[in-house]
This record gives sequence, structure tokens and C-alpha cells, in this order.
Amino acid sequence: MHIRHVSSSRTVRRALASAGIVGLALGAAACGSSDSGSGSSGGTDKIGVALITKDSSNPFFVAMQNGAKADAAKQNVNLTVASGKQEGDDQGQITAIEDAIARGDKGILITPMSTGVNAAIKKARDAGLYVIALDTPPDPANTVDITFATDNRLAGQLIGKWAASTLDGKPATIAMLDLFNDKIVSVDYNRDQGFLEGMGIDVADGKKNGDEAKTGKYTGGKGGDYTIVCNEPSNGAEDGGRTAMENCLSKNPKINVVYTINEPAAVGASTALKAAGVNDAIVVSIDGGCAGVKAVKDGTIGATAQQYPLKMATMGMEAIASIARGGTKPTTSEGLDFFNTGVALVTDKPAAGVDSITTDAASKICWG
Repeated sequence: MHIRHVSSSRTVRRALASAGIVGLALGAAACGSSDSGSGSSGGTDKIGVALITKDSSNPFFVAMQNGAKADAAKQNVNLTVASGKQEGDDQGQITAIEDAIARGDKGILITPMSTGVNAAIKKARDAGLYVIALDTPPDPANTVDITFATDNRLAGQLIGKWAASTLDGKPATIAMLDLFNDKIVSVDYNRDQGFLEGMGIDVADGKKNGDEAKTGKYTGGKGGDYTIVCNEPSNGAEDGGRTAMENCLSKNPKINVVYTINEPAAVGASTALKAAGVNDAIVVSIDGGCAGVKAVKDGTIGATAQQYPLKMATMGMEAIASIARGGTKPTTSEGLDFFNTGVALVTDKPAAGVDSITTDAASKICWG
């Protein structure tokens, strides 16, 4: 076993490259090129593109929106930004999709809320729009033309491996703070199930949260006993994370491992833990925004898996602009049903057998 913790700029680049985090210029090659003027200078004819996020308050989606807006002028794109009112607002996204069709947009970039928006996406594709999912692969994957996203399963596995190694063989009393408990969303079950796989806990249905055995042995790190106390929805929000953690602590106050769907939920969970006098729980998350990296640095979060929303938005914008002007269509990453935009584990407490980068390195490439 070994500890590999990346700090120098050269090794940071090497680690990011091995994780699939390549420069936009390299990544754009997967999107093809156009002979009719696509690229950084844009084409001669302005095209309409809609970016539809889950909400407009989560720093992840704000960063995605800002990246798309900045790139729109370079691509000669008339960008319309829309979102649901909050996580779970299927109808808000459906309305935005229908508006894009009515405007005659050439394409849609969407972080799909749930399977509830699948029919609207099909309607858009039937109308000739090229639809790219960002961050959240739809279920099934072929609902859209292609997805640009983090490998969320891998992101979950990274934080699960880190948590298992950090436990050093101690029993794990686990709280699972998911996104929803009433919707099926790929990013939700992939992160949850990936975390369990990283811990070395057998999952039952890989696309369903909460159906694994509640007690048993984890095999990650040195291995040990585990108990899963709860699967609580957080809605990916700080207040939701706090409430979810409070509910879990009411079931078992000895929780020492907390999985969270994202960093806002992790911050809320940490607030609840501190209020309950629990100061030594291992909290892990996924996102890698600047606020989240800072939370890792100050110890609020033990480790997070960093993803890259700016890259998703920029590559998506370039792909639609290229296709509208006669360019080739993007292709998926080898062995996957989406294009992988990369992920890296961020922690200042390296764990045996888990590659990671420091918060100082992550702060140079964070977002938000």
C-alpha cells in the first residue's frame, strides 16, 4: 500500500491528466471541428443555445452559467439561461425546454432534474435540437445526444476509499445524506453507490439507494464492521443537510462517517454534528468548488472529489456551435456512455492507496 499525495505543479498536472482532467483545447478535440468557422472566433451566423440548470443558487450551477455566458460571445451564440426554482422542479425545466423549441434554438445544455424531464427532452430532439446533458447523465443515457460529466461513480469511489483507509480498521457508523428519496437521479445513486463500493460494502441494486445490508463488514482500507444508520434526503442544500444530519443523529448519536451528495449538504451536516457535540466524524463530499476546498482546508470536510463545471459548460457550448455550423458530433470517452470531464480527490490528510491533491493545488483550479 502507498500514499500518493500530490503537491508540485508537475505532479499535479500528471495526477489530473491520469484522472481525465485535460485542458479544454485537448478536450475540444473530442467535439470535432468545423470547416465553417467554429472555434474560439465563432461562426458568421449567430445561433441560439439554451442552458438549463437545476437551480440558479447552487455555486456549481452558478459557475456553469457564468462559464457558458463567458464563452457565448466567443462562439457567436445567443445564450438563454434558465433553471428550475430549486432541486426537484421538473416543471421549471420542462417549461424552459419548450421555450427553447419555440425560439428555434439549435441546441440545449441541461443538467436534467430527473426522469420526469425525459419526455420534454425527446420532444426537443424530435424538433431537431441537439441536446447535451451536463453533470447529470440522464436515465437512460441515450435520452440525450451526449453527456459531458464527471464520472460520478468514480467520484464516490474515491471518497469511499479515502474514508475506509482513514478509519484504519475502526467500526464505521455511517450516515448517508443523499439528494432525494422520491426521485431517481443518476448523479444521486452513482455517488451514493460509488461511496459504498469505495468503502468495500456490497451494493444490491447499483441504481437504487438504501437497499444494501445495513450491517456487515467493509473491506476497504484495513476493513472492519459497519452500520448504515440512515439514508436521508438533503436536496443538495445546506439547510437540507443540517436537517438530514439531525434526523440521522436522532437514530444513532455515535455516527462517525458521513457521506454527503455535495458540499452545501456537507456544511449543513457539519453544523448539526458540532451542535450535537460530535467533533471527530469523517465527513466526505463531492463538488470541489472554492468554498468546498476551503471547507476541506479548515477541516469542516475531510475530503472531497473535485469536478469541473466550467469545462462541462464550455465544451458543451463549443460542441453545439460546431455541430450547428457543420462540424462533427462529439463522442463518448472510451468504455463509458458519456464524455468524462475528470475528477480528483482533494484532501490535506492523504490516505494509503488513494491518489489525491492538496487544497492548495485544488484552490488553483476550483470554481465558484
